[in-house]
Amino acid sequence: MIGDTGVGTLDGYRERGLWKRRLAALRRLDWVLVLSALVLSVLGSLLVRAATYPLLAERGEDPESMVQRHVLNVVLAFAIGALVSVMDYRLLRAYAPILYGLACVGLIAVLTPLGETINGSHSWIVVGGGFQLQPSEFAKVGLVVLLAMILGEPRDGEVGPGTRDMLLALLLVGAPAVLIMLQPDLGTTLVFIFVVLGMLAVSGARKRWLAGLVGSGLLLGFAVWFFGLLKPYQIARFTAFIDPSADPRGAGYNAQQARIAVGSGGVTGKGLFNGEQTGGHFVPEQQTDFIFTVAGEELGFIGGAAIVLLLGLVMWRGLRIATQAADLFGTLVASGIVCWLAFQSFENIGMTLGIMPITGLPLPFVSYGGSATFANMIALGLLQAVHLRRRPYD
Repeated sequence: MIGDTGVGTLDGYRERGLWKRRLAALRRLDWVLVLSALVLSVLGSLLVRAATYPLLAERGEDPESMVQRHVLNVVLAFAIGALVSVMDYRLLRAYAPILYGLACVGLIAVLTPLGETINGSHSWIVVGGGFQLQPSEFAKVGLVVLLAMILGEPRDGEVGPGTRDMLLALLLVGAPAVLIMLQPDLGTTLVFIFVVLGMLAVSGARKRWLAGLVGSGLLLGFAVWFFGLLKPYQIARFTAFIDPSADPRGAGYNAQQARIAVGSGGVTGKGLFNGEQTGGHFVPEQQTDFIFTVAGEELGFIGGAAIVLLLGLVMWRGLRIATQAADLFGTLVASGIVCWLAFQSFENIGMTLGIMPITGLPLPFVSYGGSATFANMIALGLLQAVHLRRRPYD
């Protein structure tokens, strides 16, 4: 009896200790980051409904089907992000090459008969049930983790990454970037470039290396344009960015309609689900690439500014996590994620306002899309994992 009571008491102490650790971990979460992403996701779901309900109703389809699918994706993505947050991110060093390899396999699979062309980009694998997989979204995660592994372990006597590490990093970035350009997907390639430059700067790379990379990138961009290596629709997008009125019914149509939709909302907007431009389908792909136009028209300047503020909170907390990380690897993981989300947010909102060329980049945590939603929440989970283990003994 005494022995049994002792064992039972010991098990009870262990169980209570386990729950205490779990509650302590919950309290230590960066709740500003979590709540910012949650509010963005709720706003995004409302905007997706506003953008898709009228069109689906006109087609005789279930008008709630797309928003229901989006909400399901968001819920599942949050669950995956929560699982990622509880793991020890430092173990990713060992699995980084595997994640990178799987990302490259997915990008190669897109270029085989398994791939599908949607909206002019051969970037998708249809998995059935109305769901598509976009491997390039998950490649962002694999790239950030791999670069953090390479750049986060300076060799003996070196403060930052050496020449060998720099060349290896650029080589490993180049492989998936080429595969993505073959789809073609210029927007994701630009995200890769911004991420690698940001992570190199944070890792302590020499300034002449960074200057050389920027200069080489500009020369490469000029060469691509001069020798006509861009697709005709990509050239048209840049031309429309410079002068949208030059082809208002063609390449400049999206840019002009986006500005009209955003500007028509005024300060307070026309009211959720009451947008005339949105209801009339004047702006294409409003649930994905041009979701910010729905916010601008129906929620006005106040709603658009709220989305920008919430995205800014996500970036601020991400940078804070990067500065407080327990090691350089964690700092680089957090910094890479911030660079990815920041550039993508700026590009998406910028193209709707006419200050950036149009690319197929969704707005993080807001736009409709399964792969992008899952990748964003995995990134959020990684930020939390770094935050929870910001002390070496955690």
